[in-house]
Amino acid sequence: MERGHPARTWAKELAAEFPTFEKVPMKLKERIQNNLVEIQTKGLKRKLASPCGIDLSSNDYLGLAQDERLKNAMIEGVRREGIGSTGSRLLRGERDCFAEVEKQFAEFKGTESSLYFSSGYQANIGLLQTFLEADDIVFSDELNHASLIDGMRLSNARKIIFRHLEVDEIAKLLKETGCKGQKFLVTESLFSMDGDIAPLQKYAEICAETNTNLIIDEAHAVGIYGRKGSGLIGHFKIEKDVFLSINTAGKALGVSGAFIAGDIWAIEYLINKCRSFIFSTAPLPATADALKVALEIVETEKGSRERLLNLSRFFRELLNENGILVPLDNSQIVPILIGDSKKAVKIAESLQAKGFDVRAIRPPTVPENTSRLRVSLNVGLTKEIMREFIIKLNKEFNRK
Repeated sequence: MERGHPARTWAKELAAEFPTFEKVPMKLKERIQNNLVEIQTKGLKRKLASPCGIDLSSNDYLGLAQDERLKNAMIEGVRREGIGSTGSRLLRGERDCFAEVEKQFAEFKGTESSLYFSSGYQANIGLLQTFLEADDIVFSDELNHASLIDGMRLSNARKIIFRHLEVDEIAKLLKETGCKGQKFLVTESLFSMDGDIAPLQKYAEICAETNTNLIIDEAHAVGIYGRKGSGLIGHFKIEKDVFLSINTAGKALGVSGAFIAGDIWAIEYLINKCRSFIFSTAPLPATADALKVALEIVETEKGSRERLLNLSRFFRELLNENGILVPLDNSQIVPILIGDSKKAVKIAESLQAKGFDVRAIRPPTVPENTSRLRVSLNVGLTKEIMREFIIKLNKEFNRK
């Protein structure tokens, strides 16, 4: 390590903040110090921060996480089932309420069956590791979520990355790439950091033509789109063209966990082969009770979903009118591009100090030089709040 290297100062800070760091073997310690210095230098150091101020960063799009009906359902579930599930679902962790909510979700999604996991990450890595085999090829959008990327890495399949939302490119790849096994196309329906929507109808047509299995992550779309809020698969009416979908329950649905939805035979295979399902403690049973209520609310209270998308249109138009250029996509996720990571953090912190809980998104979550404020809208916001936020944001952009 060179004299005067910032790692020396950083090492002292580490030792002060983490006393046990001194017990780490020297070679490993130096590696960690150097990695942390690089993170700090690039403006990528993370820290945990509890919610504070007006919510412009959570995924609680419909406000269901604080809904009294869900709270009461969960309380009743705890009284009935206790706190923990006590084991994996193939052992003593199974409960009738899981089977009930899985049946309800499958009907909601328009599939034969579904399986409930403890988290979306667990569902994604488990699904891809289970179904992708050595002779298979998986085609992945370059901006897919880390959990999808990690699931593909855990598989033995060959991976081909295509440019974001490039229909012609993926069509050419699927038609011209030879494959001994199965082909899979993996995409998010609504992308979590850009707020843009995949051309799912075109993907469905191409997959049908090329005998490709279509897997769609509906994490940010389920609960928002479609006639009954089932997601963009339902909105585009391509239920029969999708092999499996992953549907997070901790965003618009306001609870936690995730459902994989599809045909009965595929769900049965997951129960028997999916390592992240088999070897994980089952979720808190009471979450199933809360999710039953959440699904009923989403399906019957269309007004909240419509209000959210109306707020999105208003907010995007107002940003552009004020010289802050954002895409006019109709989604609740609005990316405000900053570019430089340190600048993004500085602007976010300034806005937080003014009462707006907006967070900076930096690499590796997004590509280099595309750091941004990711504004997540929710039905509790008003037009007045949005106007005030944009006034404060403009002042930050104009600050020298």
